[in-house]
Amino acid sequence: MPPRDFIIHPSEYDLEAVLADIEEIRRWNMQRFEMEQLTAIVHEDVPRGLCVGYKDVGSDEFWARGHFPSMPLMPGVLMCEAAAQLSSYFASKYNLLEAEVIGFGGLEDVRFREPVVPGDRLVIAVERIRVRPKAMIVCRFQGLVRDSIVVDGVIKGVPLPVESLPATIDRQAKSSPS
Repeated sequence: MPPRDFIIHPSEYDLEAVLADIEEIRRWNMQRFEMEQLTAIVHEDVPRGLCVGYKDVGSDEFWARGHFPSMPLMPGVLMCEAAAQLSSYFASKYNLLEAEVIGFGGLEDVRFREPVVPGDRLVIAVERIRVRPKAMIVCRFQGLVRDSIVVDGVIKGVPLPVESLPATIDRQAKSSPS
């Protein structure tokens, strides 16, 4: 199946115009350490339901040594995780789901088209398809490396039951962004 058209053409955003760095992303997303799969956000368009960010893939990634030895390839599940984190950032920042914490709800029609390797910048674009507040958000996503679509699909986010999460999680900064 050939790749679809771009969700948003690369000429519509500037990868050097960072709107949110890792510290700003952390205000909205709970992932930390090895599980942080975004480096920066470079485009937000609320009326169109679009967001673009990227992950600079380094040679020191936790998976690089073993996936695969002598030929490191970014695992597809981490490309999907990067898209999930971008969707979660956008939905949380603009309170689209009316949820304190958003979790992975599912994937559909995911295709991996080309490998992503250390040294690449994986640019991710998400487009809101539909939102049912307090229930689910559905987004189309694409990952690009040098303007080639390397992964695409549909991702779903759902509210997580905050009351069942461990009390050790610090949600105070998330619930009261400045």
